[in-house]
Amino acid sequence: VQLQASGGGLVQAGGSLRLSCAASNFMFSRYTMGWFRQASGKDREFVIGISRNGRNTYAADFAEGRFTISRDNDQKTVYLQMDSLRPEDTAVYYCAADHTILTAPISRNPLEYDYWGQGTLVTVSS
Repeated sequence: VQLQASGGGLVQAGGSLRLSCAASNFMFSRYTMGWFRQASGKDREFVIGISRNGRNTYAADFAEGRFTISRDNDQKTVYLQMDSLRPEDTAVYYCAADHTILTAPISRNPLEYDYWGQGTLVTVSS
């Protein structure tokens, strides 16, 4: 099982970044996908998630209206579009996969997620 996150980098406040997470060696379409982040000295926190079929999403309050998640089950990839970035968005961003039934709600609990990517660093300068 592999989740390979990419797309992080340095961006100025107000800018945008698009993260990608490519999955391999598991049934991607049977997993809810989520993005989490961890800033230096802080706990890992939920950012946004997307259901198995891509029809439902759920975002943390700070991500609502600025961050968008999408997925391509044929390409086994999940994306995180981040707009209007703020310095407080600086963190390592992780993608994660949660094996769920189709109708399960999107969990914001990292313990519910089965597989994790290695993380990609996003730095937002003021």
